[in-house]
Amino acid sequence: MSDGNESCMFRDGAEFVACIFHTFEEWSGLGPLEDYLSYLEYLAWVFTPLVVVFILPFLIVILLYLSILFLHVYKHKNQLREAYSNNLWDGARKTLATLWDGHGFIWHGYEIHGMEKIPDEGAALIVYYHGAIPIDYYYFLANVIIQKGRIVHSVADHFLFKVPGFKLLLEVFSVIHGPQQECVKALKSGHLLGISPGGVREALLSDETYPLLWGKRKGFAQVAIDSKVPIIPMFTQNVREGFRSLGGLSFFRWSYEKFRVPMAPVYGGFPVKFRTYLGDPIPYDPNISAAELAEKTNQAVQALIDRHQIIPGNVLRALLERFHSRHKEK
Repeated sequence: MSDGNESCMFRDGAEFVACIFHTFEEWSGLGPLEDYLSYLEYLAWVFTPLVVVFILPFLIVILLYLSILFLHVYKHKNQLREAYSNNLWDGARKTLATLWDGHGFIWHGYEIHGMEKIPDEGAALIVYYHGAIPIDYYYFLANVIIQKGRIVHSVADHFLFKVPGFKLLLEVFSVIHGPQQECVKALKSGHLLGISPGGVREALLSDETYPLLWGKRKGFAQVAIDSKVPIIPMFTQNVREGFRSLGGLSFFRWSYEKFRVPMAPVYGGFPVKFRTYLGDPIPYDPNISAAELAEKTNQAVQALIDRHQIIPGNVLRALLERFHSRHKEK
């Protein structure tokens, strides 16, 4: 190879590069190097979009961890104030709410329709459709903090409390794992409470046709009855086009139903248009059963889907909605 290099040294420009390539091909025995480079370029062209759509969901997780990091820094900086104030985290919540609201505005052109239905004071149970990643719900929480100055307590799946580092974030934003007595306690204390009856199952197994996967769950309805509070239905247009799950595939569906572990990959992060719609509150009725109230709530959320979501959802259409104001109405 040294002889080849010496002969190449006396050449200029493109001839020198071609000579080096030819010498390397002879030395390695790989054949025409240009063919290998072209093949690698083709593979990069094919797989880059796939890599991107699977990486973007992890960016949301990174943003959550950055939120946690901010809270830790904020807590350390304000240790002396903690003894004198019962509202140590108000500044942190509002700062994070501003960050999430900015993300929603920039990336999804996020809008809320019906915010006036969220009471300025007093309790209410907010029941919503669960996307593959409920980022729309994060935006909603941020807007309630900014516009109403209120914290929405939330019910989350048990597995979220086992994720390393999430404890502080969940505590600061009043997230509970959902025992009925804890939910009733929060509502009777005058707080807002958000819950998705479909939960992780709906997140993983629902799809672009937006089926509600609540089964026969009625615990949330019993909570509303016991607390004597109204239920406010909520749905976000295009939430399934922002992020999608492979949970509908037989293996991932079987693994979740068998082990209750959310293993299905989530992909997306597409900057589609998000619009959150709040329906008319369902008032407390002492003469209605939990099963009847659960069915009534299911119908209310389904009505929001039927009114505002074109079925099946389409990513390209949802992207184009960023550039015009048209949205489905009946």
